[in-house]
Amino acid sequence: MSMIKKLQLTGSPRQIGEMHGSQGKEEVIQSLETYESLFYGYSQINWKDAREIALEHLPAIESYNPDFIEEMEGVANGAAVDFEDILVLNTRSEIALTGRNIFSDGCTAIAVTPPTSMDTIIGQNWDWKIAQTKSLLLLEIEQENKPSIKMITEGGIIGKIGFNSAGIGVCLNALLTNRKSNQIPIHLGLRSVLNSYTLHEAVAKINHGQMASAANFLVASHEGEGQAMAANIEVSPFGIDFSANPEGMVVHTNHICSAALKKHLTDMNEFIFEDSMIRKSRAEQLIYSKVRAKEMIDEQCFKAWLSDRFNYPNSINSHVNIGAPEHRQMETVFSIIMNLSKQEMLLCVGKPTVDNYLAV
Repeated sequence: MSMIKKLQLTGSPRQIGEMHGSQGKEEVIQSLETYESLFYGYSQINWKDAREIALEHLPAIESYNPDFIEEMEGVANGAAVDFEDILVLNTRSEIALTGRNIFSDGCTAIAVTPPTSMDTIIGQNWDWKIAQTKSLLLLEIEQENKPSIKMITEGGIIGKIGFNSAGIGVCLNALLTNRKSNQIPIHLGLRSVLNSYTLHEAVAKINHGQMASAANFLVASHEGEGQAMAANIEVSPFGIDFSANPEGMVVHTNHICSAALKKHLTDMNEFIFEDSMIRKSRAEQLIYSKVRAKEMIDEQCFKAWLSDRFNYPNSINSHVNIGAPEHRQMETVFSIIMNLSKQEMLLCVGKPTVDNYLAV
């Protein structure tokens, strides 16, 4: 398995950003190259246009959390690129929604809490363009007056998939829809969740139409022995839908599940039934198989589930489907398992197999 560069970032938002940009400069440049070619190749959006679209979100971000502006300015400074370039990376999901051939991450996310399992464990496969493997960074962020964060991200993007010292963890499922606003880009929403001490605080930061586009945030909160919850929070410019499960298991893939959100949004994922729905049903089936057999659910189960190849190539462990249009040819780039009870992260860069996860 290929290794991932680990950066330890501390200080003010600007200092955190500068360390990210200078120590992760290669990864930031890789991200810029990948997205420049993706936006143009699929949506005929050139980089100048992408910067202009990204800037439409600036006023909202400034009033939402000025620290994010400081941190992004720091990244730009550290990597010796323009602030607007870094803003584009953090707005990449929103820019991807504006072209003709919209493209998105495919992903399967799973969480278990008591009573299904002893520990609170969340994990996912992140399915995307394999070129972005070279942009991956493991960030450990120590911030003033906020929880410490451990997350996997793409160079230059200040919020993504991870967990914090307060026991809050988040996974991301992209949703393809026909609507967006000029509010807060979803990657900054993910960071806001990771900046939170409680589930209540996390939800407040992504509710009320604050997010610029639709996505699912699978959020879990572990507060100590048996006190835990995991929920799918489908966010959108029209508010959120929150769904937890009293049995302590949640799964999400890449289609909108909320009837309330569907009143405002059209789901543009043309592979809901062949791909997203099958992966969701398969993940639920795998969990229930363990529950029915009264077997303990632990990280080993997650390794097996996330390595699952049922319905190959559109499996949970996703491989390139050469029959799909090029903008939808995604594959699993990394797989992550987070035990919030133990504050541990397992990572597999590339296609997951049970033996290939490393504690990071």
